Amino acid sequence: MAFLSDEKVKSLQQKANDIRMSIISMLLEAGSGHTAGPLGMTDIFTLLYFHLLKHDPKNPTWPDRDRVVLSNGHICPVYYATMAHAGYFPVEELQTLRKFGSRLQGHPHREFMPWLETSSGPLGSGLSQATGMAIADKIDNKSTSDKTIYCLMSDGELNEGNTWEAVLLAGKKKLNNLIAIIDRNNIQIDGYTEDIMPLEPLADKWRAFNWHVIEVDGHNFEALNTVFGEANAIYEKPTVIIAHTIPGKGVKEFERDYRWHGKPPSKDEAKMALNELRTLGGKIKAEHQ
Repeated sequence: MAFLSDEKVKSLQQKANDIRMSIISMLLEAGSGHTAGPLGMTDIFTLLYFHLLKHDPKNPTWPDRDRVVLSNGHICPVYYATMAHAGYFPVEELQTLRKFGSRLQGHPHREFMPWLETSSGPLGSGLSQATGMAIADKIDNKSTSDKTIYCLMSDGELNEGNTWEAVLLAGKKKLNNLIAIIDRNNIQIDGYTEDIMPLEPLADKWRAFNWHVIEVDGHNFEALNTVFGEANAIYEKPTVIIAHTIPGKGVKEFERDYRWHGKPPSKDEAKMALNELRTLGGKIKAEHQ
């Protein structure tokens, strides 16, 4: 587990707030896109790219890098914003989201951005891709490898049967180099997950497929750092982290409302959201002085 100091927690909180502000700005400029999921997953993306991952923005195809597979490609605003803030491309380019000719399409496209590990859009396919990568890495590194494949998934896409085929295969292969992270925000585009297609008891289902299961608050950096450390210490099976998140996190008007799953803010809503995030940023700074 990478040590997480109080000063680093402050830095991560501030960075996450900056990324959330970028998400709101790019969605407003685009006039389309998803709001709730990107805001809800910002803390996890921030921890990965600014603390945990082995990666190099100046050498994005570095062979020994960790792999990040985004299965629920519709939350790509947080993916793009995090990578821009991490130095993969200029932050200013975020304003081209979903525009004609932009590299930043509504779902990630590896042909446009070769530092992405996969293209994504059809839900349910990401874990199969990540499982294949994990198996390939085992073949290439017949002894041990310290490379980790991270697969970020939505809870709603667990409705897809393809996901469970991958869960079954990864458990069978005992892929200890694979960590799945489920955004357990309880919403999908048509409503609340437990109304549309109940997922519970979710943890028990993954355990039944021979996965190590951890549940965590998806907004607590210390807790997240601890569980990622635990996941990397498991040697006999793959790990799934069920991260309980608040959709729309950081903007009270958006939080826990499934209607924000697939719509962008209006000009007035974006102004309100950015003001709230600026205030939050000021509080974060004051609390750590």
